[in-house]
Amino acid sequence: MVSDTNYTYPLFEEWTTTDIIAVTHLYQCVEAAYEQPRGVAAAELVAAYQGFQKIVPQKFEEKQLDRDFETASGYSIYRTVKAARQSTGQVKMKGTH
Repeated sequence: MVSDTNYTYPLFEEWTTTDIIAVTHLYQCVEAAYEQPRGVAAAELVAAYQGFQKIVPQKFEEKQLDRDFETASGYSIYRTVKAARQSTGQVKMKGTH
């Protein structure tokens, strides 16, 4: 799952490599929901989000990262995760790209 777009993921300096990998996995799942013809498996997206929440437990930080990611990519973590929670199959989002 590699995005064609050219932007930088919002990350915090104090994160470990493991944290960055987990957060990046969520970003890539969200991208796949918008960019891949079949989207992404809802279960994979929800699991990636749960991993993200362990690293970013504060709601205000989560919202800031979502805003930063949406500004950079045009994709919403919040809306994508919400769709995944309401689905048992694939999540396919319509986006700005």
